[in-house]
Amino acid sequence: MKRKELRKIIIFLLIPIIVVSCSTHKEAIKVSEDEQAYFDMEEGEAVEIKDEESEYEIIILEPGFNAWLLSVAQPEGYYSQNFLENRNDILVINWNQRVMQPQLFDPNLYIFQIDYDPNIDYGYEVNYKLYNYFIYFQRKYNQRLGPFFPRI
Repeated sequence: MKRKELRKIIIFLLIPIIVVSCSTHKEAIKVSEDEQAYFDMEEGEAVEIKDEESEYEIIILEPGFNAWLLSVAQPEGYYSQNFLENRNDILVINWNQRVMQPQLFDPNLYIFQIDYDPNIDYGYEVNYKLYNYFIYFQRKYNQRLGPFFPRI
């Protein structure tokens, strides 16, 4: 066997081992009964996220999110804008990757891509509500969009 051919075989055999070893045990997200009540809501008002200065807007039509945001999520000002922007960048990338792979991820959960550019200042409110929507979504549907656990 030629050296070049051997390298291809070794690489090919190592890939499945690496993939298996990188898959980690994903801890289920535990929610309280109070929080679950928001997840079970079938109706709710839309949440409009916009920043007057930047003219960017997001509308979230998820029953229970607005009530959850007002009662369960950390209050505005708890996180810095820099923290929110960094997390949103990671979460949006993972979200959009899932939208593009409907054969691997539920297309009923990941419907639309999110157009989020980390080089644009969307303002605090847009970043705060977007980040909290990701937390809400991950907790409600037991999903993990990033390397960090979605906690409140």
